[in-house]
Amino acid sequence: MTGSSKHTALHDIHAELGASFTDFGGWDMPLKYGSELTEHRAVRSAAGIFDLSHMGEVRLTGPGAAAALDYALISRLSAIKPGRAKYTVIVNEQGKLLDDLIVYRLGEEEFLVVPNAGNAVRVAAELARRAESFDVTVADESAETSLIAVQGPAAESILLELVAAEDAEAVRSLKYYAAVTLAVSGIEVLLARTGYTGEDGFELFLPNAQAPALWRAVVEAGTPHGLIPAGLAARDSLRLEAGMPLYGNELTTELTPFEAGLGRMIPFDSKEDFVGREALEPLRGTQPARVLVGLASQGRRAARQGSAVLVDGEVVGVVTSGQPSPTLGHPIALAYVDSAHAEPGTAVQADVRGKVHDFEVVALPFYRRKKD
Repeated sequence: MTGSSKHTALHDIHAELGASFTDFGGWDMPLKYGSELTEHRAVRSAAGIFDLSHMGEVRLTGPGAAAALDYALISRLSAIKPGRAKYTVIVNEQGKLLDDLIVYRLGEEEFLVVPNAGNAVRVAAELARRAESFDVTVADESAETSLIAVQGPAAESILLELVAAEDAEAVRSLKYYAAVTLAVSGIEVLLARTGYTGEDGFELFLPNAQAPALWRAVVEAGTPHGLIPAGLAARDSLRLEAGMPLYGNELTTELTPFEAGLGRMIPFDSKEDFVGREALEPLRGTQPARVLVGLASQGRRAARQGSAVLVDGEVVGVVTSGQPSPTLGHPIALAYVDSAHAEPGTAVQADVRGKVHDFEVVALPFYRRKKD
């Protein structure tokens, strides 16, 4: 924790629960409440509740909202329907990654953009600048908005205990990457079926003042289902198993969407202009020098961020995230490797504290939940 770290509206609850805190994106956030392994396993087998209020929320409203986002981001947001969401990225004029985002279309003329905590201020300012020539209002609502996530196979059952009978079907039928406004424990929220764990689950946006009451209500309803509070450590191991990138690790301003495997998001044929197009279009159809891949080992030593990836003693890449997988029982990692060695099944090695250990390039994600 640093003296300048910001606190979410749920900070006092985390302290009551005995959380270990860490600075993340300028926020004092719970790293874990007890055992990060127990928290990870609870999300895979039952449910976990996370405080994600450090994330940003930027609302765009007005007749030009869709067009403004089409220009500001690489995806065509005007194509998504109200009530749906899309994962996308924002790049600079050189085509380099500034952040990855989820964008919710709340109405014909209303969108909610959710950037990462450490990038929220920059993204909000950049969206406002890029929207200047459009008929749209850009409002950074990050400071007054809380975000609570309920993730795991029991998430739907827990939410159903907290909504009115007439809203139960709206929860059951809510699709992945969709959102609806309704009351949870009597508190109006934007309920989104999104998450960062590889499990079914929901993210609930609401005003700060009501966040503590909602947290306590979810915990009370969820405890009989096996729900426990989970911190950033479990969130990181869960997202890694699901093969989901983390900004600052897999996504940086040194990379374009093509290296990160996100080039398919760019609809060059249906978008006339967007920030970064001039830099990105020449890369269309070309093979990046290095690409993001998954690595797995049957050994016991995990490769960590910064570990060199080698083939026949030559460095061919670098690990961006890595640790033992609690679910799979062996080490896994995400890494950028030379394209010539990126095919699944390729044998590579990783330098772990000066010793070479065998790994294999594998298809992502490492873990995929079983659906009913």
